[in-house]
Amino acid sequence: MDEYRIEGGHRLQGSVRVQGAKNSALPILAACAVCRGISVIHNCPQLSDIDATINILRHLGCKVTVEGHTVTVDSTQINTGHVPDTLMQEMRSSVIFLGAIAARMGKASVSLPGGCEIGLRPIDLHLDALRKLGAVVTEEGGHIYLDCPEGMKGSVISLSFPSVGATENVLIAACTAKGTTTLVNAAREPEISDLADFLNRCGARITGAGEGIITIEGVSALHGAQHHVIPDRIVAASYMLAAAVTHGNVTLQNIIPAHLGPVTALLQEAGCDIRVHEKQLNISAPSQLKAMPTVRTMPYPGFPTDVQAPMMAACCIADGTTIVIETIFESRFRHVPELCRFGADILVDGRIAVVKGVNVLHAATVSAPDLRGGVALVLAGLAAQGQTTVRELQHIDRGYESLADELSRLGADIRRVKNEDGSKQENGNADLKE
Repeated sequence: MDEYRIEGGHRLQGSVRVQGAKNSALPILAACAVCRGISVIHNCPQLSDIDATINILRHLGCKVTVEGHTVTVDSTQINTGHVPDTLMQEMRSSVIFLGAIAARMGKASVSLPGGCEIGLRPIDLHLDALRKLGAVVTEEGGHIYLDCPEGMKGSVISLSFPSVGATENVLIAACTAKGTTTLVNAAREPEISDLADFLNRCGARITGAGEGIITIEGVSALHGAQHHVIPDRIVAASYMLAAAVTHGNVTLQNIIPAHLGPVTALLQEAGCDIRVHEKQLNISAPSQLKAMPTVRTMPYPGFPTDVQAPMMAACCIADGTTIVIETIFESRFRHVPELCRFGADILVDGRIAVVKGVNVLHAATVSAPDLRGGVALVLAGLAAQGQTTVRELQHIDRGYESLADELSRLGADIRRVKNEDGSKQENGNADLKE
């Protein structure tokens, strides 16, 4: 297993290009299974989660080729609606294949998905929505069986919570359903709009994506299309926070500024100077961050839950006290004990964390508990005095492409090494085979 070795205290400066959005690329690739033909998806990040998605597509019978950040999917010859346990367990987002397979094959059988342990994240919303589209759902022994004996049929579906995954499943499944589907209380995240844009390029008729009510008029079939995945707003926020904790000056390229609004507002409140020009953002951090009184996660367009852990790392060295309220997932403070190893002062009560800024963090040996929590530990290591070791990098590899390489180019002292025998790899992720 690999680990990061980080010598803290180095100021970040320079420019970084933000990768394509993982949370857009995954459902878009899954949606390729519904399209009869060849789809070409550009700006796909090179991640272990993307690899897992490609493995599922190939198992279904798709021909998939990868050239750099372009993934080509030929779904002409899909020949099964079953995804084995080993593939489903690789990532939580694999549940998005339910709607795609059922819409294409008329039936689907999968096991419960894997992924980061940040909360229950029940898939009841997904299953209830698919039932309303005409699917007969059976759950047995940790497996889910879907059968659509009369095909998908349009319906009015109201979500009790604006779930991103359930919204994506409905969008994909309803595209070829008979009649019109109206989805109420839909998720409004930019990744939903990106998925809808791809599906519309494939011949779907979706309106209202990005709003609370989405309408999908069913068509007889979808064809392949080309699409560019939007930039990853969570990765962009992570680099902004890396600049903030190191008192740095960093320019982010290939971003959509509107997607970063809540993060930008809080970092400005913390004393950072942020300037935006078209698809570029520059952040210049002060020598001492100011505490942000409250950080409350909310569905988009509120502050994203995926940035809560990295933001908490910044709060640990801010002047004053910050209240962090997690409203989305009940187990998303698993990074707190690890941050405390650096000397952070954090008190947790349920979904509320009280973070009192300290003058200095000290290097520690820590383990990434999940994807975003792992990046929070990297940020703490960048800010800490001494050499930090971050282990369990498989979590970070799920969502960040060449993280050590990019941070190194910005001036960080970070190396990826083998912890089994101490042999060192080259700086960054260049030798990692995902």
